[in-house]
Amino acid sequence: MKDDVALLTGTELLAKLRAREFSSRELLDLYLRRIEKLDPTINAVVTLDVERARKRADEADAARTRGALWGPLHGLPMTIKDTFEVAGMRTTAGAPELKDHVPVRSAVAAQRLIDAGAVIFGKTNTPIYAGDVQSYNEIFGVTKNPWNAEHTPGGSSGGAGAAVAAGLTSVEYGSDIGGSIRTPSNWNGIYGHKPTFGIVPVRGHIPGPPGSLAEVDLGVMGPMARGADDLALLLDVTAGPLPDRARAWKLQLPAPRRGKLQEYRVAAWLDDPAFPVDAEVKRLLQESVQALRRSGVEVTEADPEGVDLAQTVDIYLRLLSPIIIAGFPQPVFDQLTELAAKLPADDPSTMAMMARYGTARHRDWVIADAARQRHRARLEEFFEKFDVLLCPVTPVTAIRHDHSDPMVNRSIEVNGEPRPYWDLFAWISVATMAHLPASVAPIGNTRHGLPVGAQIVGPYLEDHTTIDFARRLAAVVGGFQAPPGF
Repeated sequence: MKDDVALLTGTELLAKLRAREFSSRELLDLYLRRIEKLDPTINAVVTLDVERARKRADEADAARTRGALWGPLHGLPMTIKDTFEVAGMRTTAGAPELKDHVPVRSAVAAQRLIDAGAVIFGKTNTPIYAGDVQSYNEIFGVTKNPWNAEHTPGGSSGGAGAAVAAGLTSVEYGSDIGGSIRTPSNWNGIYGHKPTFGIVPVRGHIPGPPGSLAEVDLGVMGPMARGADDLALLLDVTAGPLPDRARAWKLQLPAPRRGKLQEYRVAAWLDDPAFPVDAEVKRLLQESVQALRRSGVEVTEADPEGVDLAQTVDIYLRLLSPIIIAGFPQPVFDQLTELAAKLPADDPSTMAMMARYGTARHRDWVIADAARQRHRARLEEFFEKFDVLLCPVTPVTAIRHDHSDPMVNRSIEVNGEPRPYWDLFAWISVATMAHLPASVAPIGNTRHGLPVGAQIVGPYLEDHTTIDFARRLAAVVGGFQAPPGF
């Protein structure tokens, strides 16, 4: 079995499994060999469940021989982010207090993957409680970018992004409340999809705490892969209401809006004075726009009317901060409450923002939500004129490892100038704040060899439109490329 088989898309691997070109067990063992050989350089896969995975792969092969089909993922070996509970498999979310946590029940999304026939054989690294755009923790250490080990693969699905890019797994499933699918997809040169809010159940994901039944605002679960077809496949497998709600309603996502690339009405929003984009990232985005135009696609450079990026980010942070702070111990919350009361109301610092927004009253959240709904209405009007919105994922390529504390004091460099670390959340906020779907597609590498992806935002519930556009975009800008050495 050739080693480069590991770098095929999940869809291609499934076709070869159906054609009996190789078995599920053979494919699983290929990924296990690659992990043993290659993972020490990047530290992406942090937990393996080899014995049970081999048993299940053998059962998948035996079932196929009998003519039985488990589902659309029959026999496909895959890993999953270490924030999804999987029954009988250690699940830590990078938290030392959960280092020995072995759940008895799988997260809903994980169980749907299993029910569709997947063979989940391991977990990929994440920052503690998925709380950073870098992936490192006390239990498993630092995950490195396969394109350049001095840089982070992103977070919080950083191990997932690195594992997919390095060919250590077929496909992955991540989560995203602050770009945690999109940023690692962008920085590792792979595809990723942040679904419309609410269409994939979050139950069984950490955080919240193990056993939590709450469904917090903004957070979603979604696929990561080496091809856009895989995004659609995994989304269709996992999307749909919880069983108690399925008594009365079901989910049927609409088909893509267009049947050809040239039919798409595309808007491009590539830079903004409030959150500038580094010249190298912008160059690749502009070249993608030019490639689309040469292919006959009409691309209009326009941001959504009435949707100010600075206001969008502010609303997003007002909605996000209480979710983050809710997980902090009571003494820390009390300290932040005191700090918020002492600081001037016009203090623009990140710490002041976290203190004010994170300890806000419910009345303040209601006001922020009202502003969010106005933005959603404007975006709905925008998507009557356009089918997709192209924009950056982050203003920069994968940053160098920076684990300095406190996190609020970190910075990044954009066009040679220091910018707040929190600028990394700016461009992902448009889709997250408004509950919209957004896909990421690789569009090339910078002169320094680091990948860049385009973020494709679409209308509410039209996930298959953004995924379809990501798939068609590959025809004009190229798709996934394996990192050197992998």
